[in-house]
Amino acid sequence: MGFEFINKLPTPAEIREQYPLPANLAEIKRERDAAIADVFTGKSNKFILIIGPCSADNEDSVCDYVSRLVKVQEKTLDRLIIIPRVYTNKPRTTGEGYKGMLHQPDPEKKPNMLEGILAIRHMHMRVLRETGLSTADEMLYPENLNYLSDMMSYVAVGARSVENQYHRLVSSGCDVPVGMKNPTSGGLSVMLNSVYAAQHGHEFIFRGWEVKTFGNPLTHTILRGSVNKHGQCQPNYHYEDLELLLNLYEERGNLQFPACIIDTNHSNSNKNYLEQVRIAKEVLHSRRHAAEIHNFVKGLMIESYIEPGAQKIGDGCYGKSITDPCLGWEDSERLIYDIADSL
Repeated sequence: MGFEFINKLPTPAEIREQYPLPANLAEIKRERDAAIADVFTGKSNKFILIIGPCSADNEDSVCDYVSRLVKVQEKTLDRLIIIPRVYTNKPRTTGEGYKGMLHQPDPEKKPNMLEGILAIRHMHMRVLRETGLSTADEMLYPENLNYLSDMMSYVAVGARSVENQYHRLVSSGCDVPVGMKNPTSGGLSVMLNSVYAAQHGHEFIFRGWEVKTFGNPLTHTILRGSVNKHGQCQPNYHYEDLELLLNLYEERGNLQFPACIIDTNHSNSNKNYLEQVRIAKEVLHSRRHAAEIHNFVKGLMIESYIEPGAQKIGDGCYGKSITDPCLGWEDSERLIYDIADSL
């Protein structure tokens, strides 16, 4: 085999035993999970905002950022539920580039998976401890889910993973909402098939065990735009796109709790991060225009950090993305208040 086996890593159970989540933080997460679930089931009219850096590359700056978010959350709690993006696994289209803190706890040093596992658990726990906000992360590697699942209140499956059978099966065993992004090709049927698969139970192999899941009814869709055969970005956040997706849900008739989150960046913004402000406001206008869209669109996903834009690894600007460019804090704070005021 063309593999070099470097280190045998601890299992999630071993890591969680060594670095357990305190009972008071587990209770905070349970309360947050219940409030978030109520949005997706329709019991609550609050709006979900999944917001934060493209990649969580530095613990101190991420915690600084979330400490700012929590002050805004306190003022908008009657209308918004803010879930900080603490994304520690980054998909790379070509396999090159920074793959996230799991791989490189220090982006300027070589990969070290054991240090990365410890670093991401410490960071997620610190965010929860210091701010009371449970987190969101992307499920890039399904077998790694349980290193963080006791602290996360939201899981995203990315555009490059949504067609993967293993991601779908593992999502069916999650007890928090899982958002399935449309694939980069834009196929809505692919995304809806993924939702259907995850909403139903399965038996499969997981970390050396034969396991059985019972389905995750909170699995839903995320529209993130697509790329056509000419490499051009095609947005799918407009009113007509939302109406089409809702109609497809209704035509199927076998999906629980129809729900959609709009990703305001990526192919929806053509990676022009400043467009996120306009896109968010257009989506909110669509919700106000039609009651069925209001009930269907449950929230937004926004890439935001302390400093606007992006930098190269090693440039050393505190709180600035080293992957996709993000909104800066001032624009982000203003946008969150605008969102809350327009609901």
